[in-house]
Amino acid sequence: MTDWLQALLLGPGWGLVSQLLPCPLNAGWSVEQDLALPGPGGGYSAIQMEPGRQRFWLLSDLPEGELSAWTLPSDGRHPDRVRSLQLQVPPSVTQQLDGEGLVIEGDQAWIATEGRRSRERAPQLLRVSLSNGELQAAVALPPAWQQGLASNAGPESLARLSRSNAPLALLMAAERPLLHDPADQVRLLRWAWPAGRDPRRDPPQAHEQGALAAPAGGQWGLTDLLVLHPPKPHPPLLLTLWRHYADPLQWSNQLRLYRLPAPQHLEQPLQQWDLQASGLTPENWEGLSLGPTLSPGQPSLLLVSDDNRNPFQTSRLARLSPRHSSHCTPELPGSSR
Repeated sequence: MTDWLQALLLGPGWGLVSQLLPCPLNAGWSVEQDLALPGPGGGYSAIQMEPGRQRFWLLSDLPEGELSAWTLPSDGRHPDRVRSLQLQVPPSVTQQLDGEGLVIEGDQAWIATEGRRSRERAPQLLRVSLSNGELQAAVALPPAWQQGLASNAGPESLARLSRSNAPLALLMAAERPLLHDPADQVRLLRWAWPAGRDPRRDPPQAHEQGALAAPAGGQWGLTDLLVLHPPKPHPPLLLTLWRHYADPLQWSNQLRLYRLPAPQHLEQPLQQWDLQASGLTPENWEGLSLGPTLSPGQPSLLLVSDDNRNPFQTSRLARLSPRHSSHCTPELPGSSR
């Protein structure tokens, strides 16, 4: 973790939260870049900026399973693919990999793979090596999730839940409500390691982490999330990416901000933003990551879209920055509760 990113995440004040979010919150976002990614490849479902290096990783949900590293776009130049890593997951683990969520941790990657309600294609949490793509561990989801996830409905999101200077913990989200849950809420699952266990070798334990209220209008899917850390004792905030699809090829996209819900609790959004109103291309935007700093103290977001291998869609990369009014004094969202 580089100094600039650690400073953004941990302070001063409430650090990244005050800088990354619009001020006031309803000021919204500016689309700094929105461009097509060059081929070959596609099916991009998750993105993560690599701290300390001017590049980012993309996870593809295509059956062959690929992680690729790309340079950041600059001075009118498109990103370049600088590394491609085939994920080596044997058929005994899953007959078809469908990677959807990504967390890079050192020389390892944690991947959420989506299920199809069958033993041959069960939803799982995977750990793979970034040196050769080999599978190092596969962890089954709790029975309630295995039985409740609809086919091709998650897990869709994975993020680092813990602060950068704390022991690793992960946060996973379904894409849509579990089959036995209310139709307007999407569950979260926390993965953590007991004291004395090593995340590089030992499997994590799963714990329910409440749910988020879904957007009204039905058929919205939660595609990714980013954990923001205000100062203690305030709970983490979740910046979440949502999509809605209607025939023919009509996409809507939102960012929504929540508090991290307590177990067995439902959180309503603190703020929501229509990304098409900000000028973002309507597409199947699936991945969300902290992006590079555009200027000192001004971080950004990176988004990536999944082209579904559809000739009428494109794999796209977008960079968003929060709008800040010169007269705005940042306040911790929901701090009056």
